[in-house]
Amino acid sequence: MTDTIALVTGANGGLGTHVTRALLEAGYVVAGLAPNIKQSDFDHPRFTAIASKLESLDGAKGGVDMLVSRFGKIDILAHLVGGFAGGPSIAETDDITFQRMFELNVNSAFHIIRAVLPHMRKAGVGRIIAIGSRAAETPGAGVGAYSASKSALLSLVRTVALENKDSGITANVILPGTIDTPANRGAMPNADTSQWVQPAHIASLILWLTSSAARDVTGAAIPVYGRGL
Repeated sequence: MTDTIALVTGANGGLGTHVTRALLEAGYVVAGLAPNIKQSDFDHPRFTAIASKLESLDGAKGGVDMLVSRFGKIDILAHLVGGFAGGPSIAETDDITFQRMFELNVNSAFHIIRAVLPHMRKAGVGRIIAIGSRAAETPGAGVGAYSASKSALLSLVRTVALENKDSGITANVILPGTIDTPANRGAMPNADTSQWVQPAHIASLILWLTSSAARDVTGAAIPVYGRGL
């Protein structure tokens, strides 16, 4: 399986670390893309660090072109980049916060998917997996900007699935509840973490979605709510 090439965005984050390690352990060649990622973040011979941002199509294409130039193709995209902002009601949400949620949760996916699709379509195979949120389908008070951006991400990936259903490419979104990461624990120190979703479990699902057993799964929004159901 060493000829399977995977790109993980946000690879050195709280979830990304688990996903990257799971793919490496499965025998994949993995490129981790993040602004401050280093080769030493993952001491593995099949890992390549790509320090890049997804704020523009050029930034995304630069990272993807570097990967394809080295390995000749890209088989898997696991897009984990995102962000959260909450608290104010819609009436009190400012333009900067609203736009920032869309930049992190929608535009980053738009840029990286546009960058990888030509290579996947040329090869006639590809797996695209994005991390959404339960809020995409179940919005709550005080998280309007975040929920709207995650709903837009879900729509974007489902559209990609439809447009590429005859191209050997699948595209799916995972909708987790609160993920048990160091950042979330720091932001919510008094929360009941027993209700949170373990990142290793999401990594296992992503790994399955890259397998041949999941070739008929596309356009899906997969809930991973854990005990928080």
